[in-house]
Amino acid sequence: MTIPVLETEQLRLRGHCPADLAPFVAMWQEPAFYRYLAGRPLPEEEVWTKMLRHLGVWALYGYGYWAVEEKATGQFIGNVGFGEWQRAIAPSIKGWPEMGWVLAPHVHGRGYATEATQAALAWGDAHLPTPRTVCLIDEDNAPSRGLAAKLGYQEFGRAAYHGCDVLLLERLAVKAV
Repeated sequence: MTIPVLETEQLRLRGHCPADLAPFVAMWQEPAFYRYLAGRPLPEEEVWTKMLRHLGVWALYGYGYWAVEEKATGQFIGNVGFGEWQRAIAPSIKGWPEMGWVLAPHVHGRGYATEATQAALAWGDAHLPTPRTVCLIDEDNAPSRGLAAKLGYQEFGRAAYHGCDVLLLERLAVKAV
């Protein structure tokens, strides 16, 4: 499976490579990064497993997560894309591509999350097997809730997941005719 490379004005979305591990581990040590995710820092072994999962979704489903690279510096700054995580949650979101995004705190506020997610969604609208995508966001994560709304996601449910109250959101792509 070849992972498509997406280019935006400021970013390159590409497949993960081993060199992404060190900056990704560093991100997972920052409380501002993991606050709404695992709620704790992750060791290198778990971050490596996340990278492998991102690549594995591409192999199994033909979509997945991209590594986000800042063009100006060439630095890995996060991930964006679609997963199929088989979450044990009700209402179920299994079988629907799950949109997600995480960026390093030092690049927050630059519009990169909007730029990266819009590029991923444009690709998804053209290539995903279904027009519906979903996302799961910690109820207290106001910045991600705002981005999801900007992208057209609307709440369809609420749940408790790993001890957190989360919102379940969905978006229907408008396919070009």
